[in-house]
Amino acid sequence: MITYDPAKEKTGKIHNIILSSVAPRPIAFAATIDKEGNPNLSPFSFFNAFGAKPPILVFSPSRRVRDNTTKHTLENIKETMEVTINVVNYAMVHQTSLASTEYPKGVNEFIKAGFTGLPSEKVRPPRVKESPVQYECKVLQIIETGTEGGAGNLVICEAVMIHVSEEILDEEGKIDQHKIDLVARMGGNIYCRASGNALFQVEKPISRSGIGVDQIPERIRYSNTLTGNDLGKLGNVEVLPTPEEVSAMNDTGGVKVVLNSEENKEKKRIQLHMLAKQNLEEGKVNDAWKILLISEKL
Repeated sequence: MITYDPAKEKTGKIHNIILSSVAPRPIAFAATIDKEGNPNLSPFSFFNAFGAKPPILVFSPSRRVRDNTTKHTLENIKETMEVTINVVNYAMVHQTSLASTEYPKGVNEFIKAGFTGLPSEKVRPPRVKESPVQYECKVLQIIETGTEGGAGNLVICEAVMIHVSEEILDEEGKIDQHKIDLVARMGGNIYCRASGNALFQVEKPISRSGIGVDQIPERIRYSNTLTGNDLGKLGNVEVLPTPEEVSAMNDTGGVKVVLNSEENKEKKRIQLHMLAKQNLEEGKVNDAWKILLISEKL
């Protein structure tokens, strides 16, 4: 491991490490107005949600690393204490990037980037019509984390109105993660598209307590075939298959072939671990456990 002391490194170095490792980061496409009513639109990837009642969103228009200046978004928010935060999907990502251009104050990024402003209902800044989810926010607090270039300014917002496009909803009226097609920021010029094969499910251990990885037999736990993710799935089960269920697995196709082969016990054990891994990849965790417990009897 290469170790860095932020107090001894250049800010740009630490900035690049953070942007490339704390990722992917959702994008807050923030629309503000100044005290004269001139709109500003800019994306920020230091952003996330921090509560639902009240609904709290926090983003950070950081001080510029190169010259320690502040951004128009922050200046406008200090004048009005209002902002709309619009989520960014793949269909609008290039226009969103264009809006990040540092145009002179007073230039309307809605026009420059080709976005459509919609009147908000409870705040003065407009919303972005092209965004699939739009939050009208009152700013509760601005926390300045420092005064040097690269320092953050945490803008803590309460969403007072939320607008969701019907086009991204499923049959139950919930947001469909495939339809919303969100994007996120990585390091440098790299983005991440949250759709297709990039989406996968991890079962949450909320309603039950898994046995834990520490309860997995050692030869399984230290298998060269199984990964940490595989062990996580195995450790998330509440109970193991019964001896009767394990015995019944002996006569199934793949297991039977391995057990009847001419290979030695160690090779059979490896083959069973590979078969269990395949079942884990297919979501058949209970069957994987049966196969692994059979391997333990060899």
